[in-house]
Amino acid sequence: MAQRSPGQAQPARDKVAHDNERLQQLLDGLKAVRDGDFSTRLPQVGDVLLDEISTVFNGMVDQLSLFTSEVTRVAREVGTDGKLGGQAAIPGVSGTWKDLTESVNAMASNLTAQVRDIAGVATAVANGDLSQKITVQVKGELLELKNTINTMVDQLSSFADEVTRVAREVGSEGALGGQAQVHGVAGTWRDLTTSVNFMAGNLTAQVRSIAEVTTAVARGDLSQKITVDARGEILELKNTINTMVDQLSSFADEVTRVAREVGTEGRLGGQADVKGVSGTWKGLTESVNVMADNLTDQVRSIAQVATAVARGDLSQRIMVEAKGEVAALAQTINTMVDTLSAFADEVTRVAREVGTEGILGGQARVANVAGTWKDLTDNVNSMANNLTGQVRSIAQVTTAVARGDLSQKIDVDARGEILELKTTINTMVDTLSSFAAEVTRVAREVGKEGQLGGQAEVEGVSGGTVMISV
Repeated sequence: MAQRSPGQAQPARDKVAHDNERLQQLLDGLKAVRDGDFSTRLPQVGDVLLDEISTVFNGMVDQLSLFTSEVTRVAREVGTDGKLGGQAAIPGVSGTWKDLTESVNAMASNLTAQVRDIAGVATAVANGDLSQKITVQVKGELLELKNTINTMVDQLSSFADEVTRVAREVGSEGALGGQAQVHGVAGTWRDLTTSVNFMAGNLTAQVRSIAEVTTAVARGDLSQKITVDARGEILELKNTINTMVDQLSSFADEVTRVAREVGTEGRLGGQADVKGVSGTWKGLTESVNVMADNLTDQVRSIAQVATAVARGDLSQRIMVEAKGEVAALAQTINTMVDTLSAFADEVTRVAREVGTEGILGGQARVANVAGTWKDLTDNVNSMANNLTGQVRSIAQVTTAVARGDLSQKIDVDARGEILELKTTINTMVDTLSSFAAEVTRVAREVGKEGQLGGQAEVEGVSGGTVMISV
């Protein structure tokens, strides 16, 4: 082997040292890349091979840095910032880097589609739309999540349907007693279903109790009260209705009492006293009391006039204000009093004229009478006519007797004491006529014919036969 001279060995040693330094830089750069540090770059040294290695190394580091940067960006946007749809953009890559880039983008796309589909369904659920389902193709845990959410949607939909049905039946159709039937639910959904059914059960019991009491009130039964347990506004409604029933019961008792006192027992002046009422009930109570007052005044006024009439006092009239049938009754009684007064005046006049003043032939004139009053008027006039006829006939006969005319007799129809008087006067006329005939006969026999010793025989005078001797 040829020996190098000392002058030739030094450059060789320098080159080896320089190459070792370049290899050490390359090793350090590779270690940095291995450790994830993409900041190392190899310089150009003027050596063709080493410069090409530096170029390749530096290009690889640039691509790895860009790849890392893009993957980090996409991961940050998708995983941290929540901005779906991001894609890694690495120009000029090929081979595994291109495959890696496409894999990352495919993963991001799939994740975006899956999350957006899940978000779409979750948003729909949040907005109350239970018609949507997750349909994106997934595997593994996302498949489990998909199935879980779709099952949740089904259960929510079933729950919503049942709650809607119960709400419609109870709230719209008034069909109480409905219960939600949701199969396969657990946890909160089961609790919610139970709560809805409990609510529907309570509401059914409360509404039915309220309906039962209000129906009883509508039928006039004020003995029932709402006893079902209630709270809040339902409790207020319960208390309000029970208070209403108490007030109605008190109102009914008072009205019944006043009606019994006034209408049955005849005790006028009663007043309904209902405590704590207002509005319509107060108005009704006042109306009942006004009615009782008016009725009391009217009946007492009518009774006062009727009592006066019964005592023969025809000077009073019903003056109380009245309407309707009571006004008609008051008018009728006042008309009756007027008629009785006119009747009494006329009977008094006729009685005075005939019985006191001796003016026979008088007649009672009572206008617009009918029924018993007309019959009484006719009877008075008939009596006056009969009395006039009888007295005038008696007067005519007695006047004729006084004038010596014994040819007349009382022939008017008469009864009772008038008949006795008629019979007595007619008997007297007969007796006087017989007496006059006997006296005339004796006088003719003795005075004209000279037959002395004649006797006049007149029976029935002075209690027996009178013998007259001449």
